[in-house]
Amino acid sequence: MATPLPLTGVVVTRDEAARIARCLRPLLAVCSEVVVLDSGSTDDTVAIARSLGAQVEHQEWLGYASQKNTAISRASQPWVLLLDADEWLEPAAVDALRALFADGAVETADAWRLRRRAHFLGHRMRGGGFAREPLPRLFRRHLRYEIQPVHEQLDTRGQRVATSRIRIEHEIARCPAAHWRKLEQHARLWAEDQAARGRVALPGRGELAALAYVLKHLVLRLGVVDGLPGLRFHWLQARYARLKYALLRELA
Repeated sequence: MATPLPLTGVVVTRDEAARIARCLRPLLAVCSEVVVLDSGSTDDTVAIARSLGAQVEHQEWLGYASQKNTAISRASQPWVLLLDADEWLEPAAVDALRALFADGAVETADAWRLRRRAHFLGHRMRGGGFAREPLPRLFRRHLRYEIQPVHEQLDTRGQRVATSRIRIEHEIARCPAAHWRKLEQHARLWAEDQAARGRVALPGRGELAALAYVLKHLVLRLGVVDGLPGLRFHWLQARYARLKYALLRELA
């Protein structure tokens, strides 16, 4: 068996019984420890995670950023690899992760961007920004997420950040309706936060945001190569861009 890396795998969960094993197995194969922070699953998420060998702890939901920060604080290893329960590493990504540690290159940065590739309705995206989205998910354990209601970002100010060859796979949704419900929730959280900061949305701002999204992801980033699944996905994302500003106008 290969020697585990000085790495803590961190996963935040709630009711992810159908996907948690796929997420945890590669982490358990490469990490010295895997910490699962569950916020009250009512399915078999906790039982499955424990049966696989993960360290499972409970924390009532604190918000996206605070929940992740709490999970990171439980890590004992010098490096953290954070995944969502709907994400996983393919064998090639595990090999690339081992190679990054094997030659000492990991120490040349404080946070490493991993390329995240979206899967929508069973289709692996090839175009658009969601086919190779760079996210700092491998980082030293002292780093934390900035407190934001949604779309939380790792605070890397003053840190050395580099990009790796490691790829994360991400199952965005198995049906459009479920994805849209999630987008609606995110849009309201964003609008409430922006309204509290005193921001206003001018008439037509949402339509411009939707149009800009379409031009960027479908045209400039060649999202059209993904055919019908890609068009359905980007249509929902454009609706989301418009909805954010519509809700902000209502609140303001």
